[in-house]
Formats: sequence, structure tokens, C-alpha cells
Amino acid sequence: MTDKVREMGEVLDLVRDGDVVACSGFGVAALAEEVLVGLEGRFLAVGRPKNLTLYNGSGLSDANGGGSDHLAHEGLLKRIVAGFFGFNYRMRELIERNGVEAYNIPQGVVMRLLRERLLGNPGHITRIGLGTFVDPRAEGGRMNAQTTEEIVELVNLMGEERLFYRVPRIDVGIIRATAADSDGNLCVDEEALPSDIRVVAMAARASGGRVIAQVKHIARAGSLTADKIYLPGIFVDAVVQCREPQKYHRFIGNVVNFDPSLTGRLKVKTPTAPLLPLDAKKIIARRAALEMLPGGVVNLGVGTPEFIAAIAVEEGVTEMTTLTSESGAIGGEPCGGQEFGATRNPVCIFDQPTQFDFYVGGGLDAAFLGFAQADEGGNVNLSRFGGRIYGCGGSIDITQSTRRVIFCGSFTAGELEEEIGDGFLVVKREGRSKKFVREVEQVTYNRKSAPDGQEASIVTERAVFRLTGSGLVLTEIAPGVDLDRDILAQMEFAPEIDRNLRMMDEALFKSGPIGLRKRMAGQC
Repeated sequence: MTDKVREMGEVLDLVRDGDVVACSGFGVAALAEEVLVGLEGRFLAVGRPKNLTLYNGSGLSDANGGGSDHLAHEGLLKRIVAGFFGFNYRMRELIERNGVEAYNIPQGVVMRLLRERLLGNPGHITRIGLGTFVDPRAEGGRMNAQTTEEIVELVNLMGEERLFYRVPRIDVGIIRATAADSDGNLCVDEEALPSDIRVVAMAARASGGRVIAQVKHIARAGSLTADKIYLPGIFVDAVVQCREPQKYHRFIGNVVNFDPSLTGRLKVKTPTAPLLPLDAKKIIARRAALEMLPGGVVNLGVGTPEFIAAIAVEEGVTEMTTLTSESGAIGGEPCGGQEFGATRNPVCIFDQPTQFDFYVGGGLDAAFLGFAQADEGGNVNLSRFGGRIYGCGGSIDITQSTRRVIFCGSFTAGELEEEIGDGFLVVKREGRSKKFVREVEQVTYNRKSAPDGQEASIVTERAVFRLTGSGLVLTEIAPGVDLDRDILAQMEFAPEIDRNLRMMDEALFKSGPIGLRKRMAGQC
């Protein structure tokens, strides 16, 4: 075997003008950030490499200009194809000013495109994305006027509509691991998530491309035993040791050092955290948590749904249901904020492609997702709001494959002020932006393309709606709000009102526990 350990300059030489690059990672976990910093520095110094195309599934960012934002330079990037942009502020700005071609396609589909490359297939055929902005009859996943090429096609397969996503060649795969021996064998012992490390590397090699691995530690050849090797050296061309791991090889989010409780290697008592303040987010999370069934397997999305995990801990029901994340975590207590994707005391951690296989195969009993807008046709927007690009992430894969979907978010947005009393809610100042509009800015969820028999609803702090094939049905309102002034007048359309319209449970608006454990036990 050849010694594959290289200096950074040699590694950067492997990335050439016009290359298609795929990066592993989830946030900053499993992200080879120091390699991206090196590419940025070389481009700013000498103007090369240039015209790269970047593929990544989840968002690769720390919300502070890190991650793939290092590549957000006009000329360095020609095109980006990604599942999520939410915290990539520099990349979003570049896209919004037409400085790069940009596509947003479902996160799980990106994983499958890499797998299809392994099989030598020209594309991926799926129902995922039909009826949404990814459908070529709508936007085809294109994010700006600079982006004109069609990479998604509508096809007919055995009398049914499907989408055909073109499979890219991958010239360079940039991945991360904890340690490598000089033969290029990699272990991931101190990584929060395996993410998509394997599939990125294997897709690059199947394309005849090159694979770069960033690691913290270098071991001598033959010192890593087979049970420790996550990716063998036959898939790796060059290994580079990270020189500033505290900055560019972070565990996840703001967690710099290895935490074994976030990998499942060490079980710890759940840290005692202060109770969530009694605000709109807590009310929404509490009401949404009432939709959890004992023994169910659920997904919690980014944003407001993250608070459901905290409610589960507060109410002592974490062992009564299985919480999961598209990062690959199964069970345990999901983290939120910058640590979203990590889970304390997980039962198991899949890689991202396997997790999406599970999701798209119908493995979830329920999914809880945020929302930016909903319209009178029952369409929901999670991906673009006020002209700002966030991306669909895994929401399309999930909502088009799951039997029960609950969208969670505030009723209006922007400078909203509400008073929560002992069992009631009063709107003190209405939000600037209406979220229930005649037509959503972008269709991320289309009720008409949902699975047959799917139950879907929207939970806000002052109202609950059921989504049907003909639109929204108002089913609950908060005690203390005025139906006409606080709900109907704040919508651009008139929803159907359930003839059995009822008040949301007063317990949701009180400081004490809501008795979720007892409620769930009663459903057993």
C-alpha cells in the first residue's frame, strides 16, 4: 500500500477547475472544513480552482460563515445542488444575487443520487417531489434566474407520474473521519454522526474521481483493526491531518470536543435543564406533543418542532416514543439549536442514506415540521419566505412518505407579542406578516400529492387546523382569543370551520405539567 498522508497543498491540487465536488456532513459534523478553508484561500490568492459544482445533502454550516460558506465566492462556485441552505447565510446571499447557479432538491434524493452513481444508473426515479416546487412543472428546484438547466424531468412509469433526477459524476469527494492510518483506512470513533461519509467516497470512486479525507489523527499502517475501520483505504486517495481541530474539526455545532453521550457509546443521566419558558413556542410544542402516540416512531424537524423533545423530557415520556432525526439518530433525546442533529443517549445512529431509506419506506408513524406559510388549497411552504431561501431539507421526503404530519409554527410572524395567562392567551400586538395566505410563495408540501390516507394538521399557539384535499379546516382555538379578530381577520382566506370547533386544552397555557405521560398511557 502507498502512504496516502499528504500536506494540505498537495490535497488542494486534487481539486481542479470545473470539478464536481461532493462534501459529507450535517451542519459541521462530519464536515472536512479545513479543506474547504484551504480551497477558499487558494481561490482568493490565485483564482483557482474555479467553476466548481458542489453537491451536499444537509446544510453544511455553523450559521457564522463557516462550513460550505467558505466556498460562497462568485467564480469559485459555478453551481450548487443542495438539500438545505438555512444557516448558510453567505451562500444564500450569493444565490439571491444570482452569483451562482443553485438547485434545491430533497435531502434524501441527494443521498440517492450518490447511490445511483454507485450502480452506474443515469438517474433516480421517484415520486418524491411531485407537486412541489421541485416538480419541473413548477420551478424544477431552480433557486434563481441564473439557473436555467433542467436537472429534474417528469416521466411516466407504468401509467404513473414520477420524477427523474439526473445523477451527477463526482470528480472529488471530500469527507471527514476521526483517524486514518497511512494506508487511508478511516475510523469515525469520535464523530457525532457518520453522515454520508461512505456514500460520498464510493460515488466519487465509482465516477473515476478522487477522495480526500480530513482527519484529526494519523496512525501507523495496520494499527487500525477491522472492527474500527468505517471506510477502507481502497476508497481514499489522500489523507490530510487537520491542523486546527478546535476550529475546523468540531464535533457538532458549538460542541468542539468529543462527547461520548452523543454517540451512544456512553449512557448518561439526562442533564437537568430549566423548564422552557411559557411562551408561544412551548404552547405549540405541547399541543403538537399531544399528537404523539405511545410506541410511535417520529421525526422532529428543525425550528419549533425541536422544542417537542424538551417537552418530552419535561413530561417524562421519552421512553414512550422513539424520536428520530434525519441526521441518522434513532431514540434518545434530540438536541436543538446549533446542536440539531445530535442526540443524547441514542439507541442507534444510522448514516444519512439509510435513515432516508427508512423514512421514504414509510417507517415513521408521525413527523413534526415547521412551516412558513399555508394557503387555502392546503399547500404548505417550508422552504422560501419573504424572498429568502432556506431549502426543503428532508421535509419533502418525509411528508410524502409519512402517515401523519403535523406542521408547527406561530400564527403570524414578525414582532408578534402575546400574553399567556393562567389558562388563556391574549394577542397584544399582531405579527407583521400573515402566514395563512391565498397562495404560498413556494409549495414544499402539496396536500394533493400526499400519500393516500395521510392525516395532516397545522398547530399554532392560537389555532389548530386539519388539512384536507379541499383546504384547511379550523378545529381548535385558544382560550382567550377572539375568533373573528385574532384568527379569521389575520388570514387572507376563509377556512372551513369545523362544526364541532372546540377550545384548545387550558392546561397548555398553564405553568405546570400537562400530564402528557398519563394522556399517552391512556392511549395504550
